[in-house]
Amino acid sequence: MNLSFLLSERVRTDHPIRVALIGCGKFATMYLTQARQTAGIHIVGIADLDPARAMKQLATAGWTAEQYAARNPTDAMAKGSTWLTEDADQLIDLNEIDVVVEATGIPTAGIHHCRRAITAGHHIVMVNVEADVVAGPLLAREAQAAGVVYSLAWGDQPALICEHVDWARTCGFEVVCAGKGTRYHPSYHELTPDSVWEVLQQYLEIDDPTSINMKMFNSFLDGSKSGIEMSAVCNTTGLTPQHNGLGFPPSSRFDLANVCKPSEDGGMLSRRGTTEVVSSLTRSGEPVPHHLAMGTYVVVEGAGDYAQQCFREYHMLQDSTGRYAALYRPTHMIGMELGVSVASVVLRGEPTGCPKGFYSDVVATAKHALTAGQMLDGEGGHCVWGQQMPAADSIERGALPLGLAADIKMRCNVAAGSTLRWADVEFDDNDTAVRARREMEVAFSDRL
Repeated sequence: MNLSFLLSERVRTDHPIRVALIGCGKFATMYLTQARQTAGIHIVGIADLDPARAMKQLATAGWTAEQYAARNPTDAMAKGSTWLTEDADQLIDLNEIDVVVEATGIPTAGIHHCRRAITAGHHIVMVNVEADVVAGPLLAREAQAAGVVYSLAWGDQPALICEHVDWARTCGFEVVCAGKGTRYHPSYHELTPDSVWEVLQQYLEIDDPTSINMKMFNSFLDGSKSGIEMSAVCNTTGLTPQHNGLGFPPSSRFDLANVCKPSEDGGMLSRRGTTEVVSSLTRSGEPVPHHLAMGTYVVVEGAGDYAQQCFREYHMLQDSTGRYAALYRPTHMIGMELGVSVASVVLRGEPTGCPKGFYSDVVATAKHALTAGQMLDGEGGHCVWGQQMPAADSIERGALPLGLAADIKMRCNVAAGSTLRWADVEFDDNDTAVRARREMEVAFSDRL
């Protein structure tokens, strides 16, 4: 790793990396608290539809008012300060920008901003994994054709998992499974923003429910975010989802190699070379000791007796047979680690994870019986949760991507637990995200 040295060279030559940040939510705020202390980084502008919220977030991140007092882009460049704006397109179009960080979390907005950044000749760091799983492989291909880098966001779990996979393959190991931990129980699939607070109170020390985004937190518990993130991992690494998606088996960090190995060898996986998310709760609702709720992992197989002997000698976390072993990272710091992506794409021209194909999808699944005329409210909402599915199966079934299941109307009745199809909803063919998704399905159809 020499990124910090390369950043110091940017300081020495008075040529900082110039960043445009789109969206100023939790992830962005965590990045901003570190960016203000990172030599060689200049946040030229921040675009958010709610400037008052952005200013509040900047104060939370330790910024003084003088640091974001630039009146326009020219002022920001001249003074090394930051310009706040509601106009993301104007910010992206600045010639001086090196990299755009898209952190809105909205698929349609993310796809639009990404394509605008590519057209402007800027690298893109896609914090917006929701947009990535709708059309990321297509966007990455477009970026490559334009000579810019499209990258997943370091610090978020998908990029960290992809790094585990890259490490394993570079060392010559076969990747049996890769994934993360989370808090999960089968009943959580039915959670809504109205009911999730009761669950959150069981493990989070938050007194005021109005202080958090219930819909966002619900997406982490109802299984949607896990499906989204594991799809991003598959599309980047070439791993393939299990036949029935994620199983969320309970596991401690020390038992990963026993749990996340193929079923024919005593594990819980339906196949090798896949993704899985392990739960910090047993099916009876009890906490799993030494769980991995905030961490990431990879399980590999030792190629022969000597490799397995070395696993044992160097205290790898082996399964009961000694054939499989796990490596894990206990936590992730999301936006506080994003600087690795920003520096890598600009200084080395290298992404911290980039989709190479369309191997996995996350599809809208009915939380309860849905009726004709009902409006869907998307990820983390009242109507659907996101289930991981092999991309080939999704296309064959005509399944509706989770990222497109917001603000659209049901055409017919659908039973609880059913996978929604394009034919079940009324959608706009001219919508930015719908068009991009259709383009991607065509572009990668020969690989499914």
